[in-house]
Amino acid sequence: MSGVSADVVRIGNCSGYYGDRFSAMREMLEGGELDYLTGDYLAELTMLILGRDRMKDATLGYAKTFVRQMTDSMALAKELGVKIVANAGGLNPAGLADKLREIAAEQDLEISIAHVEGDDLLARSGELAFGSVMTANAYLGAFGIAAALRAGADIVVTGRVTDASVVVGPAIAHFNWDRSDLDRLAGAVVAGHVIECGTQASGGNFSGFTELDMSSPLGFPIAEISDDGSAVITKHDGTGGAVTVDTVTAQLVYEIGHPTYLGPDVSARLDTLELAQTAPDRVSITGAVGEAPPATAKVCLNALGGFRNSVEFLLTGLDIPEKAALIQEQMESALAAGTAPESIEWQLDRTDIPDPETEAAATSLLRCQVRSAQPDPVGRAFSDAAIQLALASYPGFSVTRPPAAGTPFGVYRPAYVPQSEVPHVVVHADGTRQEIPPPEAVSTGQAAAAARTRPELPEWVGDIVRTQLGRLVHARSGDKGGDANIGVWIPADHPHRDDAYAWLAGFLDEATIRELLPETATLELEIHLLPNLAAVNIVVHRLLGEGVASSTRLDPQAKGVGEWLRARDCAMPARLLPEHVAQAAL
Repeated sequence: MSGVSADVVRIGNCSGYYGDRFSAMREMLEGGELDYLTGDYLAELTMLILGRDRMKDATLGYAKTFVRQMTDSMALAKELGVKIVANAGGLNPAGLADKLREIAAEQDLEISIAHVEGDDLLARSGELAFGSVMTANAYLGAFGIAAALRAGADIVVTGRVTDASVVVGPAIAHFNWDRSDLDRLAGAVVAGHVIECGTQASGGNFSGFTELDMSSPLGFPIAEISDDGSAVITKHDGTGGAVTVDTVTAQLVYEIGHPTYLGPDVSARLDTLELAQTAPDRVSITGAVGEAPPATAKVCLNALGGFRNSVEFLLTGLDIPEKAALIQEQMESALAAGTAPESIEWQLDRTDIPDPETEAAATSLLRCQVRSAQPDPVGRAFSDAAIQLALASYPGFSVTRPPAAGTPFGVYRPAYVPQSEVPHVVVHADGTRQEIPPPEAVSTGQAAAAARTRPELPEWVGDIVRTQLGRLVHARSGDKGGDANIGVWIPADHPHRDDAYAWLAGFLDEATIRELLPETATLELEIHLLPNLAAVNIVVHRLLGEGVASSTRLDPQAKGVGEWLRARDCAMPARLLPEHVAQAAL
């Protein structure tokens, strides 16, 4: 351990996804004092990518960039006494642990390396009624990581654990918590949720980015967790971006659903949290409340969905709808003459403007997406159908890229099994296997958040103006399987924040959301109020269909949906807006 006092543990993050900034591990180790350095390398899409790797080579299935990072930084971490915890093991944590031991031996380092396994349920797909799938991984909790650290591991790699578990495990080990410490565990889960996506906690993907210094690489976040479960989110001095109440709120409302955030170790209440800016780049999180975890574990299933292909036609100038109709009719006739794809989807994005001064401003994009269970209908036959119309279709015929071969795509779906059905095993450095029992106290249903009625609107109304919703609110959106969530909140420095939140909570009802986001018109919505964060969380079910890997949306991970919502014009009280915005809108 480093010299941080025993009542606080400093846990840094150096990766928010597979492909994040390679230099971040060394930067975090060299940037200041840490006890642990963690990394999140897995997402639902990543599991599919690793599944394809494993199909090609059974010795793979882990995050290869993590191996390169450790080759560069293992000796430095050992020298500094910083322990490493990462879920980079993916589908093969044992193989990754062995690879790291090879690196340690080559560098003549005495390193204790453990791994956590048991999440991979693929061999039991039939028994557990998963059907034909490529990957099947349950979300494990943090107590296996903690057991490995307590036994002296310098490095712990895991398969599929919850994203926050790589942070919760070190906190459990440091403070010697047990399963009954629900509030403490909830606080660590919240801290882990904030830092597990890396620089999204320090200004990345933040709708208020124009207010921050983004001129240098953003600093990766650090959680300073106390024994009571409270935390301070910060970053190393001298790094880019900022840690503010709003950047932390942005991550708290990211990829969530119900205000009770379910996990295998604890159900953490997000509607009891309090945030405070205690110093520049330091935000405290207090008030975490934990409840019993659910009796079931979530399982990420990925299957081969078939094959797909696409072509993007550029439609320029006048008569855009007629041009789109012509090429659509011609393409579908040509495809029907052979073995037609099982699915054909068309999307016309009207990006053209009147009296355009550039060709780009005169151009719209027509996208054709096809899918089939077999590769041939979406392969050469599809590409040929498009290109053979080049001199026989609408004026100005053009496509964005040359024809390509069809590619396989995956579909995601969740499953749920009793926690007792999921092995949770620590394999220590000496090969000893330790089984981690599931929690005894569990909830039999969704924990209920505190009843939240919409706040009463203030008596004043004043002038009403029309302007973009984003002139008042921040937002962040993301994907959860086939669903999307949009967290919307009033900035922390708003001079009338309570009044502004009262208006926002009343404004964002189902009818208004469907009007502002027409894609949601026929989809199921959930709307959750988080008054403690001055936030509204919107969940749009099935916006992404069968998940990121199969979605045909322009934005398959829903990362831009929040910005789309902020760009919509709304009628709102002028008093709530910055004076220059209100005056311009009057």
